[in-house]
Amino acid sequence: MDKIRIHRFETIVSTNSWLRSLDGGTPGCEYELAVTEFQTAGRGQRGNTWESEPGMNLLFSILAHPGDVKVQEQFFISESIALAVADCVSDLAGDGFTVKWPNDIYWNDCKLAGILIENTLQGNRILDSIIGVGIDVNQTVFKSDAPNPVSLKNIAGRDFDRDALLDDILARFISNMNSSHSAVHERYHARLYRSTGYHRFRDSGGQFLARIDHVQTDGCLVLDVQDDGLRTYEFKQVAYVPDEK
Repeated sequence: MDKIRIHRFETIVSTNSWLRSLDGGTPGCEYELAVTEFQTAGRGQRGNTWESEPGMNLLFSILAHPGDVKVQEQFFISESIALAVADCVSDLAGDGFTVKWPNDIYWNDCKLAGILIENTLQGNRILDSIIGVGIDVNQTVFKSDAPNPVSLKNIAGRDFDRDALLDDILARFISNMNSSHSAVHERYHARLYRSTGYHRFRDSGGQFLARIDHVQTDGCLVLDVQDDGLRTYEFKQVAYVPDEK
């Protein structure tokens, strides 16, 4: 049985930062969680902040010790948590949920959840992984300039039990982490946002049309660029551009 310890807060600066302050966590705990009603400085990818009304959404971080995951396989952790969230909300609220590379959770063209992962390395292994997750659950009005937020309540028209959601996601994440890497990678591919057809992207050279060929096991995105063949991108080297309506 996995040993899990949960720390709950009304307000905290950042669940990721708090878990990092534990300096490796509590001895004997395989997974440690920090869950809060509100973050004063919650962070997303690319240095963005995360808008969330107190008590309305699900904000948590997981401290894991995936000692059998090699450095070159660390994207497996990202796939495991992204699938845990996407599969959970899909079962609760229906179709339309995908994983936007590398690990944002989308409903159609709107962002439901963001994930931020910070790994500590020891040799060629992952010593500790801190996985921060923010999911828009019961908030219905968003006041920031984020272009496309959506919540589960916006989608389904009802409130959701955030504790039940957390329990389900954690169980799915642990199950994924104990599964074969190839099986998780295959399921990740099946969940990808814009997985079919040509769409607009942008890199340092400008905008172009491409289709997703595949995601490598190290997390690099391989695009089949129209009239130009395959290009491989690391995170932050390429961006999605909204399709023209």
